[in-house]
Amino acid sequence: MHLRALLPLLLCLAMVFGAGSGAWAKPIVKDLRIGAHPDKTRFVLELSEEPAYRVFTLPSPYRVVIDLNELEWALPSAATPKQGGLISMLRHGLFAPGTTRVVLDSESPVKVKSVFMLPPNETNAHRLVVDLEGVSAAAFAESQQSFASERALPKPEPVTRQTAADLADQRITVVIDPGHGGVDPGATGRSGIYEKHIVLSFAKDLARLLEAQGRYNVVMTRDRDIFVKLSDRRELARKAEADLFISIHADSHHDADLRGTSIYTLSETASDSVAAQLAVKENKADLIAGIELEEHPDEVSSILLDLTQRETMNLSARFASMVVEDLKERTHLLRNTHRFAGFVVLKAHDVPSVLVELGFLSNPEDELKLKSERERKQLVQGLVEAVDRYFVWQQSMR
Repeated sequence: MHLRALLPLLLCLAMVFGAGSGAWAKPIVKDLRIGAHPDKTRFVLELSEEPAYRVFTLPSPYRVVIDLNELEWALPSAATPKQGGLISMLRHGLFAPGTTRVVLDSESPVKVKSVFMLPPNETNAHRLVVDLEGVSAAAFAESQQSFASERALPKPEPVTRQTAADLADQRITVVIDPGHGGVDPGATGRSGIYEKHIVLSFAKDLARLLEAQGRYNVVMTRDRDIFVKLSDRRELARKAEADLFISIHADSHHDADLRGTSIYTLSETASDSVAAQLAVKENKADLIAGIELEEHPDEVSSILLDLTQRETMNLSARFASMVVEDLKERTHLLRNTHRFAGFVVLKAHDVPSVLVELGFLSNPEDELKLKSERERKQLVQGLVEAVDRYFVWQQSMR
Protein backbone atom coordinates (compact mmCIF):
# COMPACT_ATOMS: atom_id res chain seq x y z
CA MET A 1 0.00 0.00 0.00
CA HIS A 2 1.33 3.46 -0.90
CA LEU A 3 2.07 5.98 1.86
CA ARG A 4 -0.57 8.35 0.38
CA ALA A 5 -3.23 5.70 0.99
CA LEU A 6 -2.09 5.31 4.60
CA LEU A 7 -2.34 9.03 5.43
CA PRO A 8 -5.99 8.96 6.61
CA LEU A 9 -5.21 6.06 8.97
CA LEU A 10 -2.09 7.76 10.31
CA LEU A 11 -4.00 10.99 10.93
CA CYS A 12 -6.68 9.06 12.77
CA LEU A 13 -4.08 7.36 14.97
CA ALA A 14 -2.43 10.70 15.66
CA MET A 15 -5.76 12.08 16.88
CA VAL A 16 -6.36 9.09 19.16
CA PHE A 17 -2.84 8.75 20.56
CA GLY A 18 -1.60 12.30 20.20
CA ALA A 19 0.16 14.17 22.97
CA GLY A 20 -2.98 16.12 23.73
CA SER A 21 -4.87 13.01 24.74
CA GLY A 22 -2.18 11.80 27.12
CA ALA A 23 -2.66 8.18 25.96
CA TRP A 24 0.47 8.01 23.83
CA ALA A 25 3.04 9.29 26.30
CA LYS A 26 3.34 10.64 29.84
CA PRO A 27 3.83 14.38 30.36
CA ILE A 28 7.56 15.19 30.42
CA VAL A 29 9.27 17.28 33.10
CA LYS A 30 11.29 19.77 31.07
CA ASP A 31 12.64 21.95 33.89
CA LEU A 32 12.41 22.53 37.63
CA ARG A 33 13.22 25.80 39.41
CA ILE A 34 13.31 26.98 43.03
CA GLY A 35 13.42 30.73 43.59
CA ALA A 36 13.96 32.44 46.97
CA HIS A 37 12.22 35.84 47.16
CA PRO A 38 11.87 38.27 50.12
CA ASP A 39 8.18 37.40 50.62
CA LYS A 40 8.02 33.81 49.33
CA THR A 41 9.75 30.73 47.93
CA ARG A 42 8.58 29.87 44.42
CA PHE A 43 8.63 26.29 43.10
CA VAL A 44 8.13 25.93 39.34
CA LEU A 45 7.67 22.66 37.46
CA GLU A 46 7.80 23.01 33.68
CA LEU A 47 5.95 20.30 31.75
CA SER A 48 5.20 19.26 28.19
CA GLU A 49 1.46 19.11 29.04
CA GLU A 50 -0.85 20.63 31.62
CA PRO A 51 -1.03 18.09 34.49
CA ALA A 52 -3.69 17.04 36.96
CA TYR A 53 -2.39 17.96 40.42
CA ARG A 54 -3.10 18.16 44.13
CA VAL A 55 -1.02 20.21 46.59
CA PHE A 56 -1.25 19.95 50.39
CA THR A 57 0.87 20.36 53.54
CA LEU A 58 1.76 17.94 56.32
CA PRO A 59 3.28 18.46 59.80
CA SER A 60 5.90 16.56 61.83
CA PRO A 61 8.06 17.14 59.86
CA TYR A 62 6.80 20.10 57.85
CA ARG A 63 6.28 19.11 54.21
CA VAL A 64 4.55 20.31 51.07
CA VAL A 65 3.29 17.41 48.94
CA ILE A 66 2.55 17.75 45.23
CA ASP A 67 0.77 14.82 43.55
CA LEU A 68 0.57 14.81 39.73
CA ASN A 69 -0.47 12.36 37.06
CA GLU A 70 2.47 10.05 36.25
CA LEU A 71 5.35 11.97 34.69
CA GLU A 72 8.40 11.15 32.61
CA TRP A 73 11.22 12.72 34.63
CA ALA A 74 13.70 13.66 31.91
CA LEU A 75 15.92 15.91 34.03
CA PRO A 76 19.26 14.39 35.10
CA SER A 77 19.65 14.11 38.87
CA ALA A 78 22.61 16.53 38.85
CA ALA A 79 20.46 19.18 37.13
CA THR A 80 17.61 18.94 39.65
CA PRO A 81 17.83 21.57 42.44
CA LYS A 82 17.36 20.00 45.86
CA GLN A 83 16.86 23.06 48.07
CA GLY A 84 16.41 26.81 48.18
CA GLY A 85 14.58 29.37 50.30
CA LEU A 86 12.11 27.60 52.59
CA ILE A 87 12.73 24.25 50.86
CA SER A 88 15.42 22.22 52.68
CA MET A 89 15.12 19.05 50.56
CA LEU A 90 13.27 17.91 47.45
CA ARG A 91 12.36 14.32 46.55
CA HIS A 92 10.31 12.90 43.70
CA GLY A 93 9.23 9.51 42.41
CA LEU A 94 6.35 7.22 41.50
CA PHE A 95 4.00 7.16 44.50
CA ALA A 96 1.29 4.87 43.10
CA PRO A 97 0.37 3.57 39.64
CA GLY A 98 -0.48 6.68 37.62
CA THR A 99 0.68 9.17 40.29
CA THR A 100 4.04 10.96 40.63
CA ARG A 101 4.73 12.60 44.00
CA VAL A 102 7.05 15.53 44.73
CA VAL A 103 7.82 16.20 48.41
CA LEU A 104 9.27 19.54 49.53
CA ASP A 105 10.71 19.37 53.06
CA SER A 106 10.93 22.49 55.21
CA GLU A 107 12.70 22.99 58.51
CA SER A 108 9.99 25.44 59.64
CA PRO A 109 6.21 25.78 59.20
CA VAL A 110 5.16 26.84 55.70
CA LYS A 111 1.88 27.85 54.10
CA VAL A 112 0.94 27.32 50.46
CA LYS A 113 0.33 30.94 49.42
CA SER A 114 -0.93 30.12 45.91
CA VAL A 115 -0.98 27.42 43.23
CA PHE A 116 -1.57 28.20 39.59
CA MET A 117 -0.79 27.12 36.02
CA LEU A 118 0.92 29.32 33.45
CA PRO A 119 0.27 28.55 29.77
CA PRO A 120 3.16 27.94 27.35
CA ASN A 121 4.81 30.88 25.58
CA GLU A 122 7.73 31.42 23.20
CA THR A 123 10.34 30.33 25.78
CA ASN A 124 8.50 28.13 28.30
CA ALA A 125 6.21 25.10 28.32
CA HIS A 126 3.27 24.59 30.72
CA ARG A 127 4.31 25.69 34.23
CA LEU A 128 2.90 24.61 37.58
CA VAL A 129 3.75 27.33 40.11
CA VAL A 130 3.58 26.79 43.88
CA ASP A 131 4.34 29.78 46.12
CA LEU A 132 5.25 29.13 49.76
CA GLU A 133 5.56 31.49 52.71
CA GLY A 134 6.85 30.97 56.24
CA VAL A 135 4.29 31.06 59.07
CA SER A 136 4.13 30.30 62.80
CA ALA A 137 3.28 26.82 64.03
CA ALA A 138 -0.14 28.06 65.15
CA ALA A 139 -0.83 29.64 61.76
CA PHE A 140 0.29 26.43 60.03
CA ALA A 141 -2.22 24.37 62.04
CA GLU A 142 -4.99 26.77 61.03
CA SER A 143 -4.00 27.09 57.38
CA GLN A 144 -3.63 23.43 56.33
CA GLN A 145 -5.50 23.24 53.04
CA SER A 146 -5.46 21.42 49.73
CA PHE A 147 -5.26 22.83 46.19
CA ALA A 148 -6.31 20.69 43.23
CA SER A 149 -6.80 20.96 39.50
CA GLU A 150 -10.22 20.51 37.94
CA ARG A 151 -9.02 17.25 36.36
CA ALA A 152 -8.86 14.49 38.97
CA LEU A 153 -5.86 12.29 39.67
CA PRO A 154 -6.25 8.51 39.15
CA LYS A 155 -7.58 6.54 42.11
CA PRO A 156 -5.04 4.15 43.70
CA GLU A 157 -5.37 0.47 42.83
CA PRO A 158 -5.85 -2.21 45.52
CA VAL A 159 -2.65 -3.64 46.99
CA THR A 160 -3.33 -7.19 45.79
CA ARG A 161 -5.82 -9.17 43.79
CA GLN A 162 -6.00 -12.89 44.47
CA THR A 163 -7.33 -15.03 41.64
CA ALA A 164 -8.64 -18.59 41.72
CA ALA A 165 -5.35 -19.69 40.14
CA ASP A 166 -3.42 -18.03 42.99
CA LEU A 167 -5.50 -19.80 45.62
CA ALA A 168 -5.02 -23.16 43.89
CA ASP A 169 -1.23 -22.76 43.79
CA GLN A 170 0.31 -25.30 46.15
CA ARG A 171 3.86 -23.98 45.91
CA ILE A 172 5.64 -22.36 48.86
CA THR A 173 4.96 -18.61 48.80
CA VAL A 174 7.90 -16.29 49.49
CA VAL A 175 7.32 -12.54 49.52
CA ILE A 176 10.37 -10.45 48.64
CA ASP A 177 10.23 -6.82 49.68
CA PRO A 178 12.73 -4.42 48.04
CA GLY A 179 12.86 -1.54 50.54
CA HIS A 180 12.01 2.10 49.77
CA GLY A 181 11.21 3.10 46.17
CA GLY A 182 9.68 5.96 44.22
CA VAL A 183 9.67 9.18 46.22
CA ASP A 184 11.62 7.44 49.03
CA PRO A 185 15.19 6.76 47.79
CA GLY A 186 16.50 5.21 51.02
CA ALA A 187 20.22 5.53 51.74
CA THR A 188 22.55 7.23 49.28
CA GLY A 189 25.97 5.73 48.51
CA ARG A 190 29.23 7.63 48.42
CA SER A 191 29.05 7.58 44.61
CA GLY A 192 25.45 8.88 44.61
CA ILE A 193 23.77 5.52 44.00
CA TYR A 194 20.39 5.05 45.70
CA GLU A 195 19.48 2.16 48.00
CA LYS A 196 16.10 1.78 46.24
CA HIS A 197 17.84 0.85 42.97
CA ILE A 198 20.40 -1.52 44.54
CA VAL A 199 17.78 -3.50 46.50
CA LEU A 200 15.32 -3.72 43.59
CA SER A 201 17.99 -5.20 41.32
CA PHE A 202 19.03 -7.65 44.05
CA ALA A 203 15.42 -8.65 44.82
CA LYS A 204 14.71 -9.39 41.15
CA ASP A 205 17.79 -11.65 40.98
CA LEU A 206 16.69 -13.45 44.15
CA ALA A 207 13.14 -13.90 42.81
CA ARG A 208 14.41 -15.32 39.50
CA LEU A 209 16.64 -17.88 41.21
CA LEU A 210 13.92 -19.02 43.62
CA GLU A 211 11.26 -19.33 40.90
CA ALA A 212 13.64 -21.27 38.65
CA GLN A 213 13.46 -24.15 41.16
CA GLY A 214 9.73 -24.61 40.48
CA ARG A 215 8.77 -25.10 44.14
CA TYR A 216 8.41 -21.42 45.05
CA ASN A 217 5.71 -18.89 44.23
CA VAL A 218 7.53 -15.55 44.59
CA VAL A 219 5.55 -12.36 45.19
CA MET A 220 7.29 -8.97 45.01
CA THR A 221 5.97 -6.02 47.03
CA ARG A 222 7.27 -3.84 44.18
CA ASP A 223 8.88 -4.75 40.86
CA ARG A 224 9.65 -1.21 39.69
CA ASP A 225 10.68 2.15 41.13
CA ILE A 226 7.45 2.94 43.01
CA PHE A 227 6.61 3.77 46.62
CA VAL A 228 4.75 1.20 48.76
CA LYS A 229 3.57 1.96 52.30
CA LEU A 230 5.09 -0.14 55.11
CA SER A 231 1.67 -1.45 56.17
CA ASP A 232 0.83 -2.39 52.56
CA ARG A 233 4.04 -4.41 52.26
CA ARG A 234 3.15 -6.35 55.38
CA GLU A 235 -0.51 -6.78 54.40
CA LEU A 236 0.48 -8.04 50.94
CA ALA A 237 2.40 -10.85 52.63
CA ARG A 238 -0.59 -11.73 54.81
CA LYS A 239 -3.09 -11.67 51.92
CA ALA A 240 -0.77 -13.87 49.85
CA GLU A 241 -0.67 -16.28 52.82
CA ALA A 242 3.12 -16.09 52.62
CA ASP A 243 5.26 -18.77 54.18
CA LEU A 244 8.18 -16.35 54.45
CA PHE A 245 8.72 -12.58 54.10
CA ILE A 246 12.19 -11.20 53.22
CA SER A 247 12.71 -7.43 53.21
CA ILE A 248 15.87 -6.30 51.39
CA HIS A 249 17.76 -3.13 52.37
CA ALA A 250 21.19 -1.47 52.30
CA ASP A 251 22.15 0.69 55.26
CA SER A 252 24.18 3.85 55.80
CA HIS A 253 25.90 5.07 58.96
CA HIS A 254 27.87 8.11 60.13
CA ASP A 255 30.78 5.74 60.87
CA ALA A 256 32.18 5.05 57.38
CA ASP A 257 34.26 2.15 58.75
CA LEU A 258 31.16 0.16 59.66
CA ARG A 259 30.56 -2.57 57.08
CA GLY A 260 29.12 -6.04 56.54
CA THR A 261 25.86 -7.85 55.84
CA SER A 262 23.40 -8.30 58.71
CA ILE A 263 19.91 -9.72 59.30
CA TYR A 264 17.20 -8.45 61.61
CA THR A 265 14.13 -9.99 63.22
CA LEU A 266 11.37 -8.43 65.29
CA SER A 267 11.72 -7.54 68.94
CA GLU A 268 10.26 -4.96 71.30
CA THR A 269 13.77 -4.24 72.55
CA ALA A 270 16.61 -3.46 70.13
CA SER A 271 19.68 -5.67 70.44
CA ASP A 272 22.08 -2.70 70.17
CA SER A 273 22.27 1.01 69.32
CA VAL A 274 22.88 0.38 65.59
CA ALA A 275 19.74 -1.79 65.39
CA ALA A 276 17.72 0.80 67.30
CA GLN A 277 18.85 3.65 65.01
CA LEU A 278 18.16 1.55 61.92
CA ALA A 279 14.62 0.67 63.02
CA VAL A 280 13.82 4.33 63.74
CA LYS A 281 15.11 5.31 60.29
CA GLU A 282 13.31 2.51 58.40
CA ASN A 283 10.05 3.12 60.25
CA LYS A 284 10.04 6.72 58.95
CA ALA A 285 9.73 5.59 55.32
CA ASP A 286 6.05 6.62 55.14
CA LEU A 287 6.86 10.06 56.53
CA ILE A 288 9.59 10.53 53.91
CA ALA A 289 7.08 9.74 51.17
CA GLY A 290 4.66 12.40 52.40
CA ILE A 291 2.10 10.29 54.25
CA GLU A 292 0.31 11.55 57.34
CA LEU A 293 0.57 8.71 59.84
CA GLU A 294 -2.58 7.61 61.63
CA GLU A 295 -2.61 7.22 65.37
CA HIS A 296 -1.72 3.59 66.10
CA PRO A 297 0.33 3.64 69.34
CA ASP A 298 0.60 -0.14 69.44
CA GLU A 299 1.85 -0.16 65.84
CA VAL A 300 5.17 1.52 66.54
CA SER A 301 5.69 1.32 70.30
CA SER A 302 4.56 -2.15 71.40
CA ILE A 303 3.92 -5.62 70.03
CA LEU A 304 1.09 -7.87 71.17
CA LEU A 305 2.94 -11.09 71.80
CA ASP A 306 0.16 -13.66 71.56
CA LEU A 307 0.99 -17.30 70.99
CA THR A 308 0.83 -16.90 67.20
CA GLN A 309 3.24 -13.96 67.25
CA ARG A 310 5.66 -15.80 69.54
CA GLU A 311 5.75 -18.81 67.23
CA THR A 312 6.20 -16.54 64.18
CA MET A 313 9.11 -14.76 65.88
CA ASN A 314 10.72 -18.10 66.73
CA LEU A 315 10.46 -19.21 63.07
CA SER A 316 11.88 -15.87 61.93
CA ALA A 317 14.85 -16.29 64.25
CA ARG A 318 15.43 -19.86 62.99
CA PHE A 319 15.54 -18.64 59.38
CA ALA A 320 17.85 -15.76 60.34
CA SER A 321 20.34 -18.17 61.89
CA MET A 322 20.34 -20.22 58.68
CA VAL A 323 21.02 -17.07 56.63
CA VAL A 324 24.03 -16.28 58.81
CA GLU A 325 25.35 -19.81 58.35
CA ASP A 326 24.99 -19.69 54.56
CA LEU A 327 26.49 -16.22 54.15
CA LYS A 328 29.47 -16.36 56.48
CA GLU A 329 31.69 -18.09 53.90
CA ARG A 330 30.46 -15.90 51.03
CA THR A 331 30.72 -12.31 52.24
CA HIS A 332 31.87 -10.04 55.04
CA LEU A 333 29.32 -10.05 57.88
CA LEU A 334 28.63 -7.35 60.43
CA ARG A 335 29.68 -8.40 63.93
CA ASN A 336 26.76 -10.00 65.86
CA THR A 337 25.13 -10.55 62.47
CA HIS A 338 21.64 -11.52 63.71
CA ARG A 339 20.15 -8.45 65.40
CA PHE A 340 16.74 -7.40 66.73
CA ALA A 341 14.58 -4.26 66.64
CA GLY A 342 10.98 -3.07 66.29
CA PHE A 343 10.65 -2.82 62.50
CA VAL A 344 7.09 -1.97 61.44
CA VAL A 345 7.44 -3.95 58.21
CA LEU A 346 8.15 -7.17 60.14
CA LYS A 347 5.02 -7.04 62.31
CA ALA A 348 2.80 -9.51 60.44
CA HIS A 349 1.88 -11.73 63.38
CA ASP A 350 1.42 -14.88 61.27
CA VAL A 351 4.20 -14.60 58.64
CA PRO A 352 7.85 -15.40 59.56
CA SER A 353 9.67 -12.22 58.55
CA VAL A 354 13.27 -10.97 58.33
CA LEU A 355 14.97 -7.81 57.14
CA VAL A 356 18.32 -8.29 55.37
CA GLU A 357 20.76 -5.38 55.28
CA LEU A 358 23.07 -6.23 52.37
CA GLY A 359 25.76 -3.83 53.56
CA PHE A 360 26.56 -0.17 54.22
CA LEU A 361 26.47 2.22 51.26
CA SER A 362 28.38 4.64 53.49
CA ASN A 363 31.37 2.25 53.44
CA PRO A 364 33.51 2.25 50.24
CA GLU A 365 34.17 -1.52 50.32
CA ASP A 366 30.51 -2.41 50.88
CA GLU A 367 29.37 0.00 48.19
CA LEU A 368 31.73 -1.62 45.67
CA LYS A 369 30.48 -5.05 46.78
CA LEU A 370 26.85 -4.11 46.20
CA LYS A 371 27.63 -2.59 42.80
CA SER A 372 29.51 -5.76 41.75
CA GLU A 373 27.40 -8.35 39.91
CA ARG A 374 29.72 -11.16 41.06
CA GLU A 375 29.45 -10.16 44.74
CA ARG A 376 25.67 -9.78 44.54
CA LYS A 377 25.38 -13.27 43.03
CA GLN A 378 27.22 -14.67 46.04
CA LEU A 379 24.72 -13.02 48.38
CA VAL A 380 21.74 -14.16 46.30
CA GLN A 381 23.00 -17.76 46.21
CA GLY A 382 23.53 -17.76 49.98
CA LEU A 383 19.99 -16.53 50.60
CA VAL A 384 18.51 -19.12 48.24
CA GLU A 385 20.35 -21.92 50.06
CA ALA A 386 19.08 -20.58 53.41
CA VAL A 387 15.49 -20.53 52.08
CA ASP A 388 15.86 -24.13 50.86
CA ARG A 389 17.27 -25.31 54.19
CA TYR A 390 14.54 -23.52 56.15
CA PHE A 391 11.69 -25.23 54.31
CA VAL A 392 13.42 -28.63 54.40
CA TRP A 393 13.68 -28.16 58.18
CA GLN A 394 10.00 -27.11 58.37
CA GLN A 395 8.97 -30.21 56.44
CA SER A 396 10.97 -32.44 58.78
CA MET A 397 9.29 -30.82 61.81
CA ARG A 398 5.89 -31.66 60.37
